[in-house]
Amino acid sequence: MTSPTSDLAPYASRPEETLGRLYSTGPSPTRSEFQRDRDRIIHSTAFRRLQHKTQVFLHHEGRHFRNRLTHTLEVSQMARSMARALRLNEDLAEAVALSHDLGHTPFGHAGERALHAAMSPFGGFDHNMQAIRIVTRLENRYAEHDGLNLTWETLEGILKHNGPLTGDGAAVEALDQIPAVAGLRPETHASLEAQIAAIADDVAYNAHDIDDALRAGLIVLDDLREVPLVGPIVQEVLTRYPAIAPKRQAHEVQRRLITRSIEDVIRTTSDNLEGAGVESPEEVRRAGRTLVAFSADTARAERGLKRFLFERVYRHPSVMAPVHQSERVVSDLFARYLRTSDMPGRWGASATAAPSEAARAEVIGDFIAGMTDPYALDEYARLFDARPEFR
Repeated sequence: MTSPTSDLAPYASRPEETLGRLYSTGPSPTRSEFQRDRDRIIHSTAFRRLQHKTQVFLHHEGRHFRNRLTHTLEVSQMARSMARALRLNEDLAEAVALSHDLGHTPFGHAGERALHAAMSPFGGFDHNMQAIRIVTRLENRYAEHDGLNLTWETLEGILKHNGPLTGDGAAVEALDQIPAVAGLRPETHASLEAQIAAIADDVAYNAHDIDDALRAGLIVLDDLREVPLVGPIVQEVLTRYPAIAPKRQAHEVQRRLITRSIEDVIRTTSDNLEGAGVESPEEVRRAGRTLVAFSADTARAERGLKRFLFERVYRHPSVMAPVHQSERVVSDLFARYLRTSDMPGRWGASATAAPSEAARAEVIGDFIAGMTDPYALDEYARLFDARPEFR
């Protein structure tokens, strides 16, 4: 049986009110339309590839660091928790959360920067737009159509969970090529469920980047005592549990940071919804601002935490050395493919048949963005007879 929607808030998204899919499907006796979206995403090839794509620390370094898949699962769990507390549609929040990173390249943000630079003469690269391309065009599992044939609301959430696209002319122009049952309205905000997926992403990587940095030995808990947002929590934990193992202390800090961040979002969002007076998903889209948010104090502290992580973790020499190498891998692969179209199977055939250099670059961008870290290194070894050592 599908989940009941009678207890949802009036501004929640309801599957029975969906704008639908590009290709009609019969109703399911056991799943709502948003549950079907979730299932299609989980069973996609792009979703499985996330397990071999970098989050911050390169996949092959070990030590149980997060990868794109484990990060995505954490985001999904947090999104569902917040949606439930706010009486929103958990299934739509989960579908957007599970798909929000499908468009990421190998090697994390380093790979994305390198691919964007390589594709800048052809319009650049954006991982949200790439996720839309994946779920509407590049996944080719179904007998009757390309793409996953997701509902309009899930597509909108993938595209706009970080806000409207009015300031990005290239992205708006690219929407003309996206097959959907209706226009995705780049000028409006997305649903509350999509906004929840976006802030769950922030909560997740703030907490797990601290945990991974501690595991990697880049920082110790004492380094966090004066850091905004997390510092007071560290003080509490070290005062109350001074004698337990450091890894237990670290987990307690991470647990409390996640809990307090989520509770802050729920309180603030509830106040925002009441103040805005919205009574429907459409009024949410036209509210003119993001309604799912941290409180002002938490948002300010969260920016301070991000500054600390940027300076002490993301720019640490042991992180930056493999970052530079992975950027070179992506850049060299793109240049080689653009010159020779030397990609396997249908990818090489499509690039060779492309009517212009820009069309060929688009094929190459799709191919590289879909690579896992290990596959990118294998391709580099095949083409250049060398394998970078990430140390």
